[in-house]
Amino acid sequence: MRTWIRRARYYLKHDFMVVENVVLLLAIVLCFVWTYQSITAMSRNWELSERLTTEKKQLELLTIENEMAELENEYFKSNEYQELMARKYLDKQLPGEKMVVLPENSEVAMNKHKDTERAEDVKEEKSNIEKWMSFLFPKY
Repeated sequence: MRTWIRRARYYLKHDFMVVENVVLLLAIVLCFVWTYQSITAMSRNWELSERLTTEKKQLELLTIENEMAELENEYFKSNEYQELMARKYLDKQLPGEKMVVLPENSEVAMNKHKDTERAEDVKEEKSNIEKWMSFLFPKY
């Protein structure tokens, strides 16, 4: 066992620890460090890019909301809005205007279009193949 340890020590000292092997090992270690640092930098840049994109979207959204609020304020200051609100909440009207009260709809008026809806429902009851055929080969 002792001779095996001596042989291993001799091999490491004279065959493995030569200048070429040390330089190669150092180059491999530097490549791994450089690769790790590059990956970390790219990851950080990607995260910062995503954060910047999110912040730009939020800024654009807030800008649009601000413009909407300004337009709403201008609308609330307008005479048209004040007139509508006076009509709605204060029951005001312009001079010369008259209110017209219409009677409730009769049963005939309420059921007028139900017959045509039923006819369309009956007309649409085709099989799937017939629907495809009419879609692919329409009749002109």
